[in-house]
Amino acid sequence: VQLQASGGGLVQTGGSLRLSCAASGFTFSIYRMDWYRQAPETEREMVASISSGSGGTTNYRDSVKGRFTISRDNAKNTVYLQMNALKTEDTAVYYCKVSISPYIYWGQGTQVTVSS
Repeated sequence: VQLQASGGGLVQTGGSLRLSCAASGFTFSIYRMDWYRQAPETEREMVASISSGSGGTTNYRDSVKGRFTISRDNAKNTVYLQMNALKTEDTAVYYCKVSISPYIYWGQGTQVTVSS
């Protein structure tokens, strides 16, 4: 199993970024996918999740609702996180994750820095 996250960078407050996570080594379409983030000296927290298959069920942490959108393209084995109206508090390393019982797999993380 491999998860390769990309798309992070430096952006000003109010800007947008689109993160991608390319998956391989497993049947992507049948697993829920999650995005997490971790800021310095904080716990890793879930940002968004998307259900398997067509991704008809999504969930977001309250602080990103209305600003972030998670989506998936099963043909490309990729999950995305569109982030709009970014705030300084969104600064963190962002990770994609998949749980394939009994294991949990993480991508390598991509840094998002939002400057004021």
